Amino acid sequence: MNDSFTSSGQVEPVGARWLLLIHQLPPKPDYLRVKVRRRLKGIGAVPVKHTVYLLPNTSEALEDFHWLWEEIEADGGSAIIAEATFVEGLSDEEVEAMLESERGEAIDADSERRVGADTVGAGRTWVTRKDVHVDRIASAWLIRRFIDRDAHFKFVASRGYKPDASELRFDMFEAEYTHVGEACTFQTLSRRFGIGERAITAIGEIVHDIDCKDERFGRAETAGIASLIRGIVDTHEDDAVRIERGLALFDDLHASFRKRRG
Repeated sequence: MNDSFTSSGQVEPVGARWLLLIHQLPPKPDYLRVKVRRRLKGIGAVPVKHTVYLLPNTSEALEDFHWLWEEIEADGGSAIIAEATFVEGLSDEEVEAMLESERGEAIDADSERRVGADTVGAGRTWVTRKDVHVDRIASAWLIRRFIDRDAHFKFVASRGYKPDASELRFDMFEAEYTHVGEACTFQTLSRRFGIGERAITAIGEIVHDIDCKDERFGRAETAGIASLIRGIVDTHEDDAVRIERGLALFDDLHASFRKRRG
């Protein structure tokens, strides 16, 4: 394997089968309730009670609930995320049927946040979760091409990892660079490092819609890029290989956008 990549031997813990998001929203503004409902629908969560929503206990679901938890807290609400096993009142089969019927398209569209520019030294170790998908693949491309050309990538379990002081985390819980409000990690990185190219903005919009499942930007290229990413993920289990394949994909996409602008 290329020595620019490292995989941690940590094993994902096995816990309860379900995750619950239990939240409370302030009475105003009115749009907040609509926003949260749309976000919950977009990630496929199902209501168990009025303000209790459920997803399977997976790393992706935990990430989705965590981003929403941050949004709720930022807007003046409160929320907790809990692992759950149902003993009475609801069977696993009933929950699975509810989730299956709820799966569909997300329809959220809200404002983005902007932050200042960062700098990092060359050759840093950038840590992210195993089983990389679109946002982590695209973010690795952005890091390697625009932020740290000698970046070393390390893939770890989604829960319980303790980073070294020299490591930078992206697109994972408590990472230095991750989702901020409605922005996906790719968009956060591009803004934090002041990468203002129109081509990068366009790619960020595509990555956002695939990763956040909300069709916010509705670019014509999104469905095609989503299919290509799915092909990479389905064909290659090794995260380092997925990143390498993604580098070529996003190199070509970036060149295409720059040529169109010219």
